[in-house]
Amino acid sequence: MRVLVLGSAAGGGLPQWNCGCDNCNAARAGKLLPRTQDSLALSADGEHWVLLNTSPDVRQQLAASTALHPRRLRDSPLTAVVLTNADVDHSLGLFVLREGSALSIHGTGVMLDALRRHDALCRTLERSPEQTRWTALDPERPQPLLGARGEPTGLSLEAVPVPGKLPPHWVGLVAPDPAHNVGLLVRDERGDSSVGYAPCVAHDAPGVRRILREARLAFFDGTFWSDDELVALGAGQRRAADMAHWPLSGALGSLEFLRREARGRSVLTHVNNTNPILRDGPERAAVLDAGLLVAHDGMDLSS
Repeated sequence: MRVLVLGSAAGGGLPQWNCGCDNCNAARAGKLLPRTQDSLALSADGEHWVLLNTSPDVRQQLAASTALHPRRLRDSPLTAVVLTNADVDHSLGLFVLREGSALSIHGTGVMLDALRRHDALCRTLERSPEQTRWTALDPERPQPLLGARGEPTGLSLEAVPVPGKLPPHWVGLVAPDPAHNVGLLVRDERGDSSVGYAPCVAHDAPGVRRILREARLAFFDGTFWSDDELVALGAGQRRAADMAHWPLSGALGSLEFLRREARGRSVLTHVNNTNPILRDGPERAAVLDAGLLVAHDGMDLSS
């Protein structure tokens, strides 16, 4: 299975438009690689491609990836999208992909139901009967990952609930449900290749451990280095825990957890613009010493 990292940043990207932190200023000065918002593209055969999350930057991301360019006048190798949650930075890109190419959109039933009921923009994805195929995933049940016309992609998909939270714009409108935030296990049906994807994880849980133990290549929440990262910088009042992200540092941090629990390669993604692991220093050294990688846009891996 081929895996392309289309975007590796948390919401806002790097540099974030309204942030003057050291990382953002370094990116503006050309001293750090800029990053778009988190998304992966997967393919078992190099012909049919699947997006895991669709960020607001999806147009830029598709343009930067030659494997995802049109092959004919009106065409796209992109045939399916899978959502881990309905946060704006994971779902807004759906509405960029509105030009009429057929698309299969996968997510848990409660997630897709709330998205279609509460986001009027979904109508732009349903202008013709054949434009969008909505596929509800039953949590913890593997099923074939089918394309826009119901064609096999050579991949199977399992949604695994992991600790998270409702998108802010659903609070008070939608009843919280564990299936509103999931990690994914994607398997190549022809062999033992497997990818885990969990960009938003609040804390340890059985589903989190299962993803890390079963995936040969796992992309994991690397949003914040410390719980008080934004507070200490004077960039906000919320802690990582308030935003349902598990910070990397400390004895109870996710870095030690990943070192202990992951069975395959691990890559940190969804990295916030303030996170010191983006630059050389003791924090990045600790990540590399633990055997982990830090995702960057354009990374091309195989599982």
